[in-house]
Amino acid sequence: MSAAAVHERAYAKLNLMLHVGRPGADGLHPLCSIFASIDLHDDVHVEPADSEVDSVECSGLDGPNLAEVALAGYRRRVSGLPPLAVRIEKRIPVAAGLGGGSADAAAVLRAANRIAGDPLDDEALRELGAGLGSDVPSQIDPRHALVSGVGEVVEPIDLPPFAVVLVPQREGLSTAAVYAQFDLLGGGREQLDLDRLRELAYEMVMAPVLNNDLQPAALALRPELDGVLASLRASGALGAIVSGSGPTCFGLFGARASAQTAAVTIDGALVTGLRLR
Repeated sequence: MSAAAVHERAYAKLNLMLHVGRPGADGLHPLCSIFASIDLHDDVHVEPADSEVDSVECSGLDGPNLAEVALAGYRRRVSGLPPLAVRIEKRIPVAAGLGGGSADAAAVLRAANRIAGDPLDDEALRELGAGLGSDVPSQIDPRHALVSGVGEVVEPIDLPPFAVVLVPQREGLSTAAVYAQFDLLGGGREQLDLDRLRELAYEMVMAPVLNNDLQPAALALRPELDGVLASLRASGALGAIVSGSGPTCFGLFGARASAQTAAVTIDGALVTGLRLR
């Protein structure tokens, strides 16, 4: 077993396409989504602890978080892991629809596995992640992916290197509240067409096709986001939607220079890009 400290980057993601089905008997909503991994990331540092218990320190976030749950789950699966100290440097906004908490949890699973000597392969880590949340399995190997099931089915894909203008909000939005509103509005597709999303992923080389089934629910809870989307479109975005359950809005641009010019005109905007993999 290795006792060396491990540093992992936890990358944010965008939902370029998000189709959501009706909830099953377990209350979970099946989905089909094109996940885009972006350059914005948290830094996750994990090392053997001086104490006898695990500790998780996350800047800007008080109380328990998904990284703690991930570490506890890994410990139940793998014996002999020493007490670990986890320190997360946050850059991804919290409760923003960017998968930051899930990315941190996946990074902790990767780091703990390395310290333990890599007893679990990626498939086993994704199985662990599936019990934590729908965004976690895809972040075990953070890259662009077609995601289906309730997040546990992950198919790597390639996407063009679009530049991105993100517009986070000061106040986050609860994923549970958005899904409750989604159900209240009668959302949920009868059928999910994974093959069609796969086709759209390849068609994005020509022009981005963006869609988010959760967007009407997010806008019902936060109607001011309509104005943010309008600003992104007016600034020249090739497309603009709410990411995931929101409230972060984003626009795609063909060139970083165009994205930087647009970001200057929108309060709180920042520029990033789809990762090159």
